[in-house]
Amino acid sequence: MKASPSESAAKTSPDSGVDRSSDASGEEARQDRGLATILRVAAFLCFAGWTWGHYYWEGPYGVLLWQDATYRFAEWLGVSWDEFVGTGADDGWLQIWLSRITWLYLGCAVLTLTVRRRSTFQMAALIGGSGLLAVLSYAKYVGAQRQFPMFLEHGGQMLAPILLVLALKLGARHRVTVVTAMVALVATFAGHGCYAIGWWPTPPFFYGMISVSLGVEYETARGLLRTFGVLDFAVCAAIFVPPLRRWAAGYATLWGFLTSAARPVAGMSMSLNYWGADQFLHEAVLRAPHFLIPLYLVVLWHRRESSVPAKATEAAKQPAASSAENAALAIELTS
Repeated sequence: MKASPSESAAKTSPDSGVDRSSDASGEEARQDRGLATILRVAAFLCFAGWTWGHYYWEGPYGVLLWQDATYRFAEWLGVSWDEFVGTGADDGWLQIWLSRITWLYLGCAVLTLTVRRRSTFQMAALIGGSGLLAVLSYAKYVGAQRQFPMFLEHGGQMLAPILLVLALKLGARHRVTVVTAMVALVATFAGHGCYAIGWWPTPPFFYGMISVSLGVEYETARGLLRTFGVLDFAVCAAIFVPPLRRWAAGYATLWGFLTSAARPVAGMSMSLNYWGADQFLHEAVLRAPHFLIPLYLVVLWHRRESSVPAKATEAAKQPAASSAENAALAIELTS
């Protein structure tokens, strides 16, 4: 006996609804994993770059330690100054422990690859790693004669581990995660813009990187820096304007990558051992959050805006389906 249209609809409609729901949930889970992967790579490269910087050179903590307060602390411990600071390379209490900070950064780099949503201990350790980056940024701020932009432009690096934790714990599309990423982007570009536009003394190596990378003279490099500084602040403002934010994040991704790559491009040379990669490549690697955090926002907002037409199309189909069900019911009642 042939089934009526209403019976056919009753049989097929629930299953199709469940399929659509499961497909949507699966797609959202894949998007979350992809977004979290971008943040995972950003945090990993940041810690990996600083690991090499601490191993090959030395952390910038000397400005916090080589002062009278440290000497008084050594006296209070009953330790002589020579025993406390050392008399040569890699000896003395301070130098030994400063060299061991390398292993903390290496451990944090490994954690960024192994941490999962339920890894509470590893998440806590990564937040501690963010604290390490904050202390490092403060040391560079003090070393730069307490110029606030020096601390501010490290915002993306300091927040990269926290962003990864938020993406895993709350979700890569959660409002708190997105706002934190926006704050990280604004901090990095505002700090860079303050130097580029000349509000604080522009570091000489800014001019050197542009001159060497683009092959231009000082005056041209100076004009380009001022222009880039204005664009840095334009990005900071546009990121909060919905129609412009995706384009602003796209520019930030490109510019963050170029400014990171400018270090090895300007510093490396065929005449150096290992082409200078051991000295300059990590400078680009540790700045990965400067372009990967904006990339995370670009992907997030692109998918979010692309899903709006799809939802509108799905909603438009619903009345048609309801009309078909009503027609089937009318046929059944009149038959």
